[in-house]
Amino acid sequence: MSKAEIDVVTAEFFGAFDNRGGKTADVGRIRRLMLPGGVIVKTGPDLTSYTVDEFIEPRRLLLSGGRLAEFSEWETSERTEIAGDIASRFGEYRKSGILDGEPFEGGGTKTIQFVRTPQGWRIAAFAWFDQP
Repeated sequence: MSKAEIDVVTAEFFGAFDNRGGKTADVGRIRRLMLPGGVIVKTGPDLTSYTVDEFIEPRRLLLSGGRLAEFSEWETSERTEIAGDIASRFGEYRKSGILDGEPFEGGGTKTIQFVRTPQGWRIAAFAWFDQP
């Protein structure tokens, strides 16, 4: 059952950014999916480390302010390893949307670290790499 629970948390995470069809992206749900002290890292030339709130706010503005519309991202493949109350997921993803009026598509790799809490599996950290 643990892998199925991790799959649900992962799908909820990716779904938090979805604003297709005029719906409001629910990036605030990331606070529920992550540990309060969770760490988020964007790799590449603009290497940046975020707290949960530092990550959420700019994305909330981007997804609700009209610059990024019809956006979604989804996992295309993954492998998850579970050892007791810890798990690690390594997955490929795709994304698409309309940024500043221009359609775009992209993808990359995310790694997500999970821990089992009394409330269920939560994300302790994640990092991502966007394909150029």
